[in-house]
Amino acid sequence: MTTTLVTPPVQEDLVGASLKPQIDGIIEELITSLPDPDKLSAGERRGIIARYTAVLEGNFIYWMTATYLSVKSEEARPILVDNLMEEIRDCHPAMLRNFTIAAHAFPTDSDALEVHQDLTNVRLFLGRLSGVQNLLTMAFFEGFIQQFMAYLADLAGAQGSAERVYTDVHGVCDVTHSQELFRAVSVEMAVNPIDSSTDLFEGVDLLRTLIQTIIHGRGEQVAA
Repeated sequence: MTTTLVTPPVQEDLVGASLKPQIDGIIEELITSLPDPDKLSAGERRGIIARYTAVLEGNFIYWMTATYLSVKSEEARPILVDNLMEEIRDCHPAMLRNFTIAAHAFPTDSDALEVHQDLTNVRLFLGRLSGVQNLLTMAFFEGFIQQFMAYLADLAGAQGSAERVYTDVHGVCDVTHSQELFRAVSVEMAVNPIDSSTDLFEGVDLLRTLIQTIIHGRGEQVAA
């Protein structure tokens, strides 16, 4: 997807009129593509959980911190700080690790290597510190996670796990996180407008590719 903006003055209107519906459509496409847990082997279910953990446990706080460092709007910063505070105060990486161990899906070096290239692409993109692009990328991710949690819980359940703290917490809190991040996109656009030639969805597309690798594995992505 290549999305360019016509002129900076219309950017703020695009948040309500265009950006969120487009993001919602991308999320719906990803959710629709999820394979039926009952039709997956135990190894395939384990792989999805393991790849997800290999990406999220050590990277989400980095992603959100990069986004915080990239914004210039004083109104956007508290939204990001609140998200980071919750991640760190409630130790969400430990929640995820407990969830993954209970599902017998702790990542191996093979799992980490499978997501390595796509994860590196996302890291490098966020490291460019483009405020509007980073905020939109994280708004997309929070919206996806909120819908993905029920599926992740189903995968773990099929693996014999009853651990649900991680999925229950993120199935609720990420609704508000996504809404607040879309608001942050709007205020950041007003203060730090993006050049009209820039692909606003570049980070979203990179993160979508990473999510597809988490779900389907890199072998299938390369073949496609």
